[in-house]
Amino acid sequence: MRFLRQSLIGLFLAALALGLLAYSVQTVFEALQSRMADGGHPAPARERVFAVSLRTARLQTVSPVLQAFGQIQSRRTLELRAAVGGRVVWLSPRFEEGGRVAAGEVLVRMDPADAQAALDRAESDLEDARAEIREAARALELARDELAAAEDQADLRARALKRQKDLRSRGVGTEAAVEVAELSLASARQAVLARRLALAQAEARVDKARTRLARARITLDAARRTLDDTTIRAAFDGRLSGVRVVEGRLVAPNEKLADLVDPDQLEVAFRVSTRQYVRLLGDDGRLIPAPVRVSLEAGGADLVAQGVISREGAAAGEGQSGRLIFARLENAPAFKPGDFVAVSVQEPPVENVARLPASALDARGTVLVIGEGDRLQALPVELVRRQGDDVLVRGEGLDGREVVIGRTPLLGPGIRVRPLRERSEAAVPETVPGALSAPGGARRDAMLELSDERRARLVAFVRGNARMPAEARARLLDQLAGARVPAQLVARIEARMGGQVMPDRASRPDDARSDETGGEG
Repeated sequence: MRFLRQSLIGLFLAALALGLLAYSVQTVFEALQSRMADGGHPAPARERVFAVSLRTARLQTVSPVLQAFGQIQSRRTLELRAAVGGRVVWLSPRFEEGGRVAAGEVLVRMDPADAQAALDRAESDLEDARAEIREAARALELARDELAAAEDQADLRARALKRQKDLRSRGVGTEAAVEVAELSLASARQAVLARRLALAQAEARVDKARTRLARARITLDAARRTLDDTTIRAAFDGRLSGVRVVEGRLVAPNEKLADLVDPDQLEVAFRVSTRQYVRLLGDDGRLIPAPVRVSLEAGGADLVAQGVISREGAAAGEGQSGRLIFARLENAPAFKPGDFVAVSVQEPPVENVARLPASALDARGTVLVIGEGDRLQALPVELVRRQGDDVLVRGEGLDGREVVIGRTPLLGPGIRVRPLRERSEAAVPETVPGALSAPGGARRDAMLELSDERRARLVAFVRGNARMPAEARARLLDQLAGARVPAQLVARIEARMGGQVMPDRASRPDDARSDETGGEG
């Protein structure tokens, strides 16, 4: 009985536990259903605020810079060719690739034996022609004397005929004597005609002798020129390029030996689009003499030369577009014909424009400006010119407005932002008369004060660059030794070092950064 009682109590307790468990599960399930049916109370909404970089737009007068690429060439290049064929018997010690020669200097001598022989023959022919002239002159003088004698004899025969006729009229002379006198007069006249013919032949001989003398002189001059052509001289001061001959070589007539290039008269030829070409025209429709800046990167230091536009190509060129423009360079000793260079042309000034980063302008021609309550507004502007990574724009109400310079698709009108304004800088003129801006609108005259560690690192890199020319290395070290160093030079060297220093965060036009804050920011 005791066992049965304990078993019943155990079953009762187990059933009670299961019942309580089932009740608790049902209670939880009902609570969840009730919560899901009610939906709960939503959390208060928070407005998303973006941090953006701003720049104040200032309308001013800017001289845009047209960027192009061109090739250096010499305005005076002469092909040295062999006027006569023959063997090269002498070469100037400076007749080599890159050799510098002076005007009138003897460069090449050809074998003059054949030319000297031709000159000797021409001189001999000239002496023969002169002798023929003298002989023809003497023959002409004799022919004239013979003609005069024949005419005198004819006069005598005529007087004799007249006398015989007088005697016959008085009855003293005979008819036979008159006939004999007439025959003598006819013979004398025939002799006069023969002497006249001889005189004409003598005069013709003199003319032929003079012609022969003139031809002999022409042949002599040609022989002298041929002998002179065996010696090739420099027509002007310059350098030799493309030397193709050595001493002892047999060259053909008109064979090219080298090119003589004037390194002091250089120009750059570059091609621009038709739209860019129109911007370089003056009021009279002609090309303006705009200032030109030519640069060539050379081992850490740019070779720079200044110039001015001189002329334009006569034709567009077959298969080409735009216009070919030539600019005369001044004092460009480091440049060589054939260099591929970057060309910057200073265009006429443009008034009432603001320079902004290209990222501030969208495809619809609008910029975002700060309005009331730090909310963005869209302001339509006119794109005047692109300058590298910048744009020149103008628009109504743009002057003095703060413009978003790091625009992203997340930004738009009505969005509330947290402004990150650029640090104020000293006012620097946008352009200097007669000077050109750097590509992209950066000022090339910006100077930096370097720390000792940074200066030492730059100096060590320049000294360790074995590929850099000695002159360029010395020039860079002199610039780095100064109290203030050009910012462009520092940026260029640090870019090659692989450790370019980033600007301050507040002045960097980065993309808009989201900042999860409360509704009041």
